[in-house]
Amino acid sequence: MLSALMTAPVFAESKDQIEQYQLNMTKGVTDISAGVYDMHMLMFVICVLIGAGVFIAMFISMYFHRKSRGAKPANFHENVKVEIAWTVIPFIILVVMAVPAMNLLIDMEDASEPDVSILVTGSQWKWHYKYMDNDVEYYSKLATQADQISGKLPKGENYLLEVDRPLVIPTGQKVRFLITSDDVIHSWWVPDFGFKQDANPGFINDAWTKVNDPGVYRGQCAELCGKDHGFMPIVVIAKEPAEYAEWISEQEAVQQQAKAEEQRLLAMNMTMDEAMEQGENVYNANCAACHMPNGEGLPGVFPALKGSQIAVADQPKHIDILINGVTGSAMQSYAKQLTMSEIAAVVTYERNAWGNDTGDLVQAKDINSAMNGQ
Repeated sequence: MLSALMTAPVFAESKDQIEQYQLNMTKGVTDISAGVYDMHMLMFVICVLIGAGVFIAMFISMYFHRKSRGAKPANFHENVKVEIAWTVIPFIILVVMAVPAMNLLIDMEDASEPDVSILVTGSQWKWHYKYMDNDVEYYSKLATQADQISGKLPKGENYLLEVDRPLVIPTGQKVRFLITSDDVIHSWWVPDFGFKQDANPGFINDAWTKVNDPGVYRGQCAELCGKDHGFMPIVVIAKEPAEYAEWISEQEAVQQQAKAEEQRLLAMNMTMDEAMEQGENVYNANCAACHMPNGEGLPGVFPALKGSQIAVADQPKHIDILINGVTGSAMQSYAKQLTMSEIAAVVTYERNAWGNDTGDLVQAKDINSAMNGQ
């Protein structure tokens, strides 16, 4: 059990670092994580010294006061000095342990005066990052190939620990994380940062970090959040402040272009072939894990779309579910995850694939009208 606890997972890029800390917890890349490591080692050393002292005293007593040496047991009932000693000494030890631990905990909880604030939202099974000081937000999803997961391809070096869009933060600056959830309890955990924080629906917890060195740092959701819990990795790239500022500017420009493109698409109509092609791609990337590539779902867990009332008859409700999700279920809102044209395409695909053949062709302007209650 002890070896299992001490062998903490390390998700840094360097294999040398993994080998270096494979028998102990990692020091991490922040002052807080280094403080946690030092506190751990202090407690460990104190416990080892206490254990060694007790066993040494016990074995010395057993050896020099054994019956074969003619030792006779002492006969006494109390000793005030001994009783004071075994009360005062543990108290002093606890104070030595408690004072630095309390100071470290206070530092860990002090998320005030950040240089950068990021809203982290957990969803089944991805993370959403929103930079509170900039017009940048996006989802970060598992990027490991499905064929690796199914065993058709060999596992990569960072198997199940790679994403399509990593979180980017600056080095040498205090980054505050506001952590919450859209659905169930998740937990945002990057071991090298020295903290783990729950993402609870309806609540916002905060944490902070200040990364000293540029690099790529990996973690995972540390809460059992559903069937794809193991497919919810975290990748953080720490960049030098100048590099980070350049990246932020690029992302803001990209998102402004995306909004302009969305407005352009609202005035356009897709053909059925275009909608079906795009819709199939969106479905396979976002829906097939639950509803299955053949649209038959998982009986008793995820409903089938093939031949279902919603996908065949009730188009307004079909669109509403994609936009707003279904409360109390694993069906989440895709209003922020997909563009209006992507939602239109996937609704069209679901209403015409697997023999549904409704002939319905949904356009981006239909999704816009539904979002605006028109």
